[in-house]
Amino acid sequence: METGSSGFSAMASLVFTGENYQAWAVKMTTFLEGHDLWEAVEDDYEVAPLPYNPTMNQIKLHKKRTTRKAKAKSCLYAVVSPTIFTRIMKCDSAKAIWDFLKEEYEGDEKIRGMKVLNLLREFERQQMKESESVKEYSDRLVGIADKIRVLGTDLKDERLVQKILVSHPEKFEATIASLEYTRDLLDIKLAELLNALQAQEHRRLMRREEFVEGALQARVKSNDGGKGKKCIQSRENVGDSKFVAKEGNSGGSSKWKKNKKPCQYCGGTNHQFFRCWRKPDARCRRCHKLGHMEAICKEKNYQQAGEALGSSE
Repeated sequence: METGSSGFSAMASLVFTGENYQAWAVKMTTFLEGHDLWEAVEDDYEVAPLPYNPTMNQIKLHKKRTTRKAKAKSCLYAVVSPTIFTRIMKCDSAKAIWDFLKEEYEGDEKIRGMKVLNLLREFERQQMKESESVKEYSDRLVGIADKIRVLGTDLKDERLVQKILVSHPEKFEATIASLEYTRDLLDIKLAELLNALQAQEHRRLMRREEFVEGALQARVKSNDGGKGKKCIQSRENVGDSKFVAKEGNSGGSSKWKKNKKPCQYCGGTNHQFFRCWRKPDARCRRCHKLGHMEAICKEKNYQQAGEALGSSE
């Protein structure tokens, strides 16, 4: 048996913990055959003692057969968990270890039949979910099928194809219908069916990404346009904002608010002409002059300036 890094890494991946014995037995058999150790496990041959005055070939053959049995036993010790090792450590040969593990964990024909039946029920209950990818669903089905095959029941790929055809979501109906028109579904291969479904899945994903990207761009443009419009409106109205606020306190009829005709005296649109401060016949209550009202009276400004000057003195 090779003792290089590749041999140890292969043995590390074959450690048996007491579960899924059938798959482990297949892998382990192949591993022992590849390292010329399966004969010692399968036959448990006896190594004859060396004759008196043996030849060099007889010594080499005796050593090879003895070493092979020891390596096979050591290999089986190395590929089981510590719990299982305590149960096989008293076995005196590699064949005794192999037979013990087979009897203990493989089970009889009745137990294997029950396991197969349970796996078949689980296989039939499988349905592809809307949020599930084709690969995820196919891997789940293939995993169950492999467990059934390890137990000795042949589950062909045609059964997997039929299962996928009757358990796919509605979003794959177009692909299945296309295959029905162009191919005989009884002759289609599993890989071909999966490739067709994955191709449609990829196209749907690309269209969804393009739609989301287009929607985001449209939203960004809409937001930018609204902000620009608001800024323009605010710049246009900033000059009249104070005047509008003052005139708003004076009120106005609902009829004028609907018409909004410009004032014939100042041209403004935020008040009615008969309430205009610059109306020629308007009389100021402060200076008693015509042409303006007390809100914009210059005498008021002069008086306030004089009062401020007197208080400072």
